[in-house]
Amino acid sequence: MNRRTLLQSLAALPLVSVSLSLLPGRRAAAAPAAGQPPAPASPPTEKELQNSWKSLLDADADVATTTEPLKLTPAEWKRRLTPEAYHVLREEGTERAGTSLLLEEHRAGVFVCAGCSLPLFTSAMKFDSGTGWPSFFTSIAGVLGMTRDLQLGVPRTEYHCIRCGGHHGHVFEDGPKPTGLRYCNNGVALRFIPKLSSGSAPKAPPRPGKLPGKS
Repeated sequence: MNRRTLLQSLAALPLVSVSLSLLPGRRAAAAPAAGQPPAPASPPTEKELQNSWKSLLDADADVATTTEPLKLTPAEWKRRLTPEAYHVLREEGTERAGTSLLLEEHRAGVFVCAGCSLPLFTSAMKFDSGTGWPSFFTSIAGVLGMTRDLQLGVPRTEYHCIRCGGHHGHVFEDGPKPTGLRYCNNGVALRFIPKLSSGSAPKAPPRPGKLPGKS
């Protein structure tokens, strides 16, 4: 076969497109499976939850709009609170585990201080710790004060409402992501306000497994 005949034979062959992914040293990219849903969005960060807490509150909700201190006499607090709430908020008592109705509260909304109505937590911050007390992995920014508690002989971090000083519980370092914290709150120290109007609200991260511990 002469050179002219060889060139004519090659020209008659069908053109073949060669993918770069099949060349040596390259790997073909995996195509998404047909009909598969897109990857789920990542859960909101702590900062996003703290910045969007008002989206879980109706405009006419009965809440405190200031952190200006609320100071009352013991007699005034007793008239304002139930005996159980007074024992926890004003005497740093602890309610019996498993007794709070807020353990089964899963609606969207905001948890406020039962003493002064200051918003403290949202439903997107709540998780099931399995301890018998309502638990949260973060709080609304700037609403809680903290002190060192040695009442049981071991150091614990007590937290309270920054407006009225009411005791709410203790914070532990065995919570879920993204903070690793567990705010273990007495249910009688909180009042839940459900969001009644429609609208988008941040979703809570997936619930973790149950955790040991006490309020």
